[in-house]
Amino acid sequence: MSTHDLTSENPQGTGDAGEIEELRARLEELLPTAVEDLKSLVRIPSIAFEGYDPAPVRRSAEAVAELLRGAGMAEVGIESVAGGSPAVIGRSPAAPGRPTVLLYAHHDVQPTGETSHWTSPPFEPVEREGRLYGRGAADDKAGVMAHVTALRLVGEELAADGIGVTVFVEGEEEAGSPTFRPFIEAHREALAADLIIVADSANWAVGTPALTTSLRGLVDLVIEVRALDHAVHSGLFGGPVLDALTQLSRLLATLHDERGEVAVEGLVRAPDPTVRMEEADYRRDAGVPQDLELSGSGPLAAQLWTRPALSVIGIDAPSVREASNTLVPVARAKVSLRIPPGESPESAMVALVSHLERHTPATAQVTIHRGEQGRPYSARQTSPAMDLARQAFARAWGTPAVDTGLGGSIPFIADLLEVFPEAEVLVTGVEDPESRAHGIDESLHLGEFARVCLAEALLLRGAGTLGGLRA
Repeated sequence: MSTHDLTSENPQGTGDAGEIEELRARLEELLPTAVEDLKSLVRIPSIAFEGYDPAPVRRSAEAVAELLRGAGMAEVGIESVAGGSPAVIGRSPAAPGRPTVLLYAHHDVQPTGETSHWTSPPFEPVEREGRLYGRGAADDKAGVMAHVTALRLVGEELAADGIGVTVFVEGEEEAGSPTFRPFIEAHREALAADLIIVADSANWAVGTPALTTSLRGLVDLVIEVRALDHAVHSGLFGGPVLDALTQLSRLLATLHDERGEVAVEGLVRAPDPTVRMEEADYRRDAGVPQDLELSGSGPLAAQLWTRPALSVIGIDAPSVREASNTLVPVARAKVSLRIPPGESPESAMVALVSHLERHTPATAQVTIHRGEQGRPYSARQTSPAMDLARQAFARAWGTPAVDTGLGGSIPFIADLLEVFPEAEVLVTGVEDPESRAHGIDESLHLGEFARVCLAEALLLRGAGTLGGLRA
């Protein structure tokens, strides 16, 4: 048996079981090359954040473009708008009257954090116990390679059937997609599609696929608290004035109640999901020790998908190592608020800012710098494309897909739906709960990667049965 273990039962669905087995066999032959190509992408430190060298991002785009050319794309180009990071567009146009599928992924990655905390260097991919470790190995260079591998598998069949395929690989998703909207508007004609597959989400568990049917949106801001014009001796002046870090801490503490529930008034809660998440699974996947209580109340899936969640994700203040006996004059914190479907980011921002203003102490100056806003997403539960995706996933994994929410945010999906209102969007993924995307020791389960490639190939193969969704 292959180390990627592609064996599974074939549930009832479109296609012939013999054809599926033939496709599995061809995929087995392609996987070693696909994994090596993925390793080459991981070696490129394509961090698109401000302050990082942009050259690796360009190099990453060029590598992706070369992969798409090798996969048979008829037209491949590297584009950018408004000074944004380079994105790659590959196109094989549809025959008249036939549908076009747009495949999305991104080639930029998160910063690594402290590299000494990694078991192996983040940009030197390493295989360990069936997983590939490295920054971007899962999020989202595996998504890029899933598209490439699916095209290597069935690209010629799609061309013969007249099905059009466009591959759009963004270069600044992790940095908040600052030029995404102007980019897709500038390239509206090239990116127009009947079906859009976004490969940037996660599966339910190793061995169980998922279709992401809802995503939380995002609101963030920076709180700046100033207590003094300049630092002063804590012994000589401490007492009548509270330092800025203490006052910032007191303000941040108002954001949650004693149970850990978000205490900001006016935020929306969506209905609880029907999917049950086991506490033991959550603790394992999130790394929560057994002797610690969980915060909040209600079903875990609801807390993760359909209720607001608020976190302090960064603080500017003197480090413990460099602290001196002075009163800190100014301190800052970045706050991230995840909002469920049914909430608008504009309303959530107003509610959060209003809460902070109401709790601003008279002993400090508080300035709020509003940041990113991203809309939540809720998909149609039933449609021909969703049914086709469920069949493809069931065949690839040998078990039905779970319709799942995701606590994370993909704000650009709202832009896709607004610019291409006639298209249907499917959100799929290459990650699993142990992938640690954005974290230390990010990794990809290679067996799951193989199944993702197979499922996408089956989905593309069946896209011709959908007809022209825009017709």
